[in-house]
Amino acid sequence: MIFKSISTSLIATALIITPLESQAGDGLVGGIIGGIIGGAIVNGANSNRRATTQRRTTTRSTVSSSQRAENREVQVALNYFGFPVGTPDGSIGPRSRGAISQFQAHLGYAPTGNLNGWEKDFLIQSYYRAQAGGPLTAQQVARDPRGTMGLLITYRDEKLGITPPAGEMAAAPEAAPAAPQTATVAAGSSAVAAAVPQFGAPAAPAALPSFLGQGATKVSLASQCNKVSLLTNSNGGFVTQANMTDPAFTLSEQFCLARTYAIAQGEELAAKVSGFTPQQIAQQCEGFGPVLKDQVAAISLRSREEVLQGVSSFVLASGMAPAQLAGTAKICLGVGYVTDNMDVAIGSALILVAVGETAYAELPGHHLAAGIGAAQRADLALPWFEQSFAAGTDGTLQVFAPGMTDRTALIRQAAYTVAGRPMPGAAAPGMPVPASALPSFALPGATAAGTSNP
Repeated sequence: MIFKSISTSLIATALIITPLESQAGDGLVGGIIGGIIGGAIVNGANSNRRATTQRRTTTRSTVSSSQRAENREVQVALNYFGFPVGTPDGSIGPRSRGAISQFQAHLGYAPTGNLNGWEKDFLIQSYYRAQAGGPLTAQQVARDPRGTMGLLITYRDEKLGITPPAGEMAAAPEAAPAAPQTATVAAGSSAVAAAVPQFGAPAAPAALPSFLGQGATKVSLASQCNKVSLLTNSNGGFVTQANMTDPAFTLSEQFCLARTYAIAQGEELAAKVSGFTPQQIAQQCEGFGPVLKDQVAAISLRSREEVLQGVSSFVLASGMAPAQLAGTAKICLGVGYVTDNMDVAIGSALILVAVGETAYAELPGHHLAAGIGAAQRADLALPWFEQSFAAGTDGTLQVFAPGMTDRTALIRQAAYTVAGRPMPGAAAPGMPVPASALPSFALPGATAAGTSNP
């Protein structure tokens, strides 16, 4: 059972992870990565450590010059596609193994850290194809928010005869077909998959046809924010209450601004985690998506209260300290936005709201208002925004753009306008003005009835 595995991993985390330096306001207990994700990282780190020890004791023989040249090709290709290994020296060490795991996970294959023949040939051939592409390659990279990593998905699909639907160039694939010569394929790149078996998943009912795909439309938030940033710059700055004419665009600006702050906060906290590379942390954070899949899907269908009830039950059953779970969620929130993985981002935000960080309720509201990572439901978005507004009145620190003093009022006005509802306290258009609000002046010689005395 998943929660039993989670409890076991907590003990391992407490013993192995190096405590972070104490810092006021962090609220982190004995390190950030813990529980669901921490246990997986610890187990993965131990496995890597054992594998590294074995390799060191069995591979002391001199590497041939031809093998070193081949290794160097692999390292150059990994660097080009965004899986950094440092200076290509022809020696496949722990850093190169980590980059290989990232490459495998990106394609949906088992992140073993060891390339099989098919994977190695594909990686090297893809590198030379990209180099030979010249301007065409540059155009492909510019169109895809994943950059050079997106080339690998395109090349892989072409090699396997898969034609992506029109308009889905920028969307990350749900799942990848297994590579030849690979015995085991991980359904998720996170080691959390070990705690959440992927086999035996129920198939879609045969009696229910689906012609337009399942779930919300796959929209790249990174690409959307790039467009918004260009418009903001051309407009001379952010929209204010005084000049707001397009409430939907106003919400998009604030959504992207919140995303930027979330990424910065996540990277700052991740830098304080000892003993793990950013790639390892990113791999484990991907576990938030599958683990909170039902809760993430529920925001498009259920009320805020119902969704948070389910998330709170998950938090309580996990057995984790709220402060440590919150620290983990903040790191994974940033990872979700950096990797454009909306399931990870939304799941992390829901965890934070459930443990009392109500300012983060703004994020599910934005996802629902924009229809990114969720169905476009302005009506369901409004309660999430309202909960985040309360964070400014109950003493909670405003985590997104704290220097913008009118930000809450701006988002409230835009959110209510988009939802087609009047703001609380505002008179609805066309309503009669109450008599008590009419001015009254005493005129000489006038009676109460408004007639003159004789």
